[in-house]
Amino acid sequence: MAIKTIVLAVAASDADRIDRLVEETIDIAGPTGATVVVSHVFTKDEYNEALDNLEFDITAEEVSGDDVARRHAIIRNVTEKLEAADIQYEIRGPVGDHAKKLVELTTEVDADRLLVGGRKRSPTGKAVFGSLAQEVMLESPCPVTFVREDTK
Repeated sequence: MAIKTIVLAVAASDADRIDRLVEETIDIAGPTGATVVVSHVFTKDEYNEALDNLEFDITAEEVSGDDVARRHAIIRNVTEKLEAADIQYEIRGPVGDHAKKLVELTTEVDADRLLVGGRKRSPTGKAVFGSLAQEVMLESPCPVTFVREDTK
């Protein structure tokens, strides 16, 4: 089965592993010519905070999550790397519950693969704090590649 669409989930907390996430994405997308959907899911509070931080004029226009994601520094970093590798991409910024919106987006774009980042956690840490990546892996309609930060 050829991979045509890849969803790359990116969050501000991925700064330490962004290079690895993008490298893995390019390794998968490059040979197949797949389109990468770069996604940054915002909770409603994160969306409102980003509107303020990025100085959008919400009185003059309606601002979508996609608009906010396009101006987010980590997304710009990712898209620069994808452009340098000649990978086609689009940007999405759904607003809502992180795991739910990511799974919905993966279904909406008919993704063949989903890449998410995370860090290694102890079993107790997972039980107490939950794991976005674990929830996404269990609910995703397509295979998920988990990219963990480098441990030094």
